[in-house]
Formats: sequence, C-alpha cells, structure tokens
Amino acid sequence: MAGTFHALVPFAVAAVAIVLVLGLANMVRGGSPVLSQRLMRLRVILQLVAIVIILMTFLLARH
Repeated sequence: MAGTFHALVPFAVAAVAIVLVLGLANMVRGGSPVLSQRLMRLRVILQLVAIVIILMTFLLARH
C-alpha cells in the first residue's frame, strides 16, 4: 500500500507545479482575474491532496 502512495507523490507534486505555472502565466499576461482565482483555489486543493499523499506515504512506510 505504501508503494501506491509513493508512486503518486511525483504526480501530485507535478499537478501542483503545473497549476502554479498556469496561474503565474495568466498573471504575467494580464489574464482574467476570475481564472486566476480558480487556479489559486485549484492549487490550494491540489496542495492539500499532495500533503495527504506524502503523509500517508510516510505513515504507511513506518508499519
């Protein structure tokens, strides 16, 4: 089970990074504030998911 979470860590971190870059690109080009807000919310949710996956990896690896 820990192996499954371990395999998900890079995907979770990559998802956060992609949304972060999209948000920065939108901000730099002066894009829609509504889109910026949505991307920020999505990034926060993805960060939560990534943290949970990382914590589960550590917790399951201990047992």
